[in-house]
Formats: sequence, C-alpha cells, structure tokens
Amino acid sequence: MLCVFLQLAALERQIFDFLGFQWAPILGNFLQIIVVILGLFGTIQFRPRYIVVYTVWTALWVTWNVFIICFYLEVGGLSKETDLMTFNISMHRSWWREHGPGCIRRVVRPSSPGILEDYSYVSVTGCIIDFQYLEVIHSAIQILLSLIGFVYACYVISIFMEEEDSFDFIGGLDTYSYRQPPQEHVELKPVKPVGKVL
Repeated sequence: MLCVFLQLAALERQIFDFLGFQWAPILGNFLQIIVVILGLFGTIQFRPRYIVVYTVWTALWVTWNVFIICFYLEVGGLSKETDLMTFNISMHRSWWREHGPGCIRRVVRPSSPGILEDYSYVSVTGCIIDFQYLEVIHSAIQILLSLIGFVYACYVISIFMEEEDSFDFIGGLDTYSYRQPPQEHVELKPVKPVGKVL
C-alpha cells in the first residue's frame, strides 16, 4: 500500500513538472518511480540487495526534496527565480506559478515594435496559495512518505537477514549438521542380490 502512495505522489508530481518543463525534478521523479518499482520487486522476490538500493535512493530522495524546499523558500542564497530546475536551458518555472488555486492569469502583449510578437508578459494575481508553498508541500509529502518507506525497508531487510541466518547452508536440510562431530569409522554393509543371478 505504501508503494502505491509513493508511486501516485511521484506520478502526480511528474505530471506537473512536465507541464512546467522543470527538467531536474522530472529526472528525479523518473528515478524515484523506477527505484520504488525495484524496491517492491525486491520485497516480493526476497532480494535484499534491491531493497538496499531502495534505502540508499530514499536517503538521496529525501536530500533532494530538502533541497527543493530550500530552493523555493530561498534559503541559503538560493533563488526561485533562477533557471536551476530547468538546467538553464529554458526560462520555464513551476506550473503552479500561473495555475495555482484561485490564480488569475493575464497575458500582456508587448507594445514595442522591436519585440517578437510571440513574446508576452504574464501577470498572475489573486492566488490563494503562492506557488512556492505548493512546491514545498509537495516536497514535504515526498519526504514524509519516503521516511516511512525507509523505515519499512530497513524492517524488511532485517527480517530477510534473520531468515538467512537461521537457514543451515552447509548441511542443507539433511539430518546431519555441520555442528556434529564427524564419525571416525563408517560401517560398510555388503549389498545382497534380491533374486537369482543367471
């Protein structure tokens, strides 16, 4: 059930990051979706290494989301007005900037004749919640779900390790164990024929 929530949250965020052409978050969301599937596969197939990959990624994912929170709240000299989230290849911003709840978007065409006609200025007013707080809420939800997933993954790994430790790999399922002292003499008995040999 947790994997479903993780996937839905990542897919929802992926859609809105695609709408805003935010390439860095798109890449991060894509990796999150893949690693959650890998962690689910590892849990179902009893593969602790896949779950370890998931736990390491979860730590990185939490770090990334803390960075996004700091970015949109402009902590430590970061500025939400930079093109960092688009890898400096476009001037797009968060989709929520112009389409948040209650936002009224006005497009103003340039009046100067030297400016291209397709270039316009967008004015946004009346937003109930500013876009940066919506991005922070998205990241906070991702952090919360990831921390729950991290704890659950650590629990599953510990269960798998206990099961591996309790299994007798050397002796297998035989009645003799490697802990018993070896017998010094082995008694050999001749094989008796069942019927007459012609």
